[in-house]
Amino acid sequence: MTSPTLLFDLDGTLTDPFEGIVRSIQYALEKMGSLVPAAEDLRWCIGPPLWDSFEVLLGTDERTELDRAVAFYRERYTVTGLFENALIDGIVDCLAALRDAGATLHVCTSKPHVYAGKIVAHFGLSPYFGKVYGSELDGTRSAKAELIGHILRQEGIRPSESVMIGDRKHDLIGANANDVAGVGVLWGYGSREELEAERPILIAERPEQISAILKI
Repeated sequence: MTSPTLLFDLDGTLTDPFEGIVRSIQYALEKMGSLVPAAEDLRWCIGPPLWDSFEVLLGTDERTELDRAVAFYRERYTVTGLFENALIDGIVDCLAALRDAGATLHVCTSKPHVYAGKIVAHFGLSPYFGKVYGSELDGTRSAKAELIGHILRQEGIRPSESVMIGDRKHDLIGANANDVAGVGVLWGYGSREELEAERPILIAERPEQISAILKI
């Protein structure tokens, strides 16, 4: 593939946000008067849209209740949780190699873009990316299929010239829905079985494999 446009998921792909996300979910559940699971039991919440996770955790699809939970989550996340995060080992070298080889890179995350942009800047990743695309605060475009379609239109990108790279099935489902090639990564929060079920073009075990996989 020559000079493709690469869409990178954020949580679990570029950074490991476990501590910040999980602690903020626990905070929100406590505020809601709900059962608060142990941190390890909330690993599955990293990746899906926040409303979807709270729907399961609270056992309700009542939008008012879900909005309350998200608001409590953000009370903690926007102040503390945002930067309880760590770069994935080797990801900076990976991004630099892809950029230097001529690829165009954008961030594509279900996280609100106002938060994602701060995280990307905080960890010094801004020079590698054209734009940081994410959801709106009300949850608009939190589904990867919708977000990827939006990016393709905004950037004028052909699906055949783009690749979605992420650690969860949601990234690959979104790619498939837009006829975009998907690459699954195993250093995040999705299992090999989860990723293989969505038929990615390949699965990377380490960041440095991405350029080799894409023949850049």
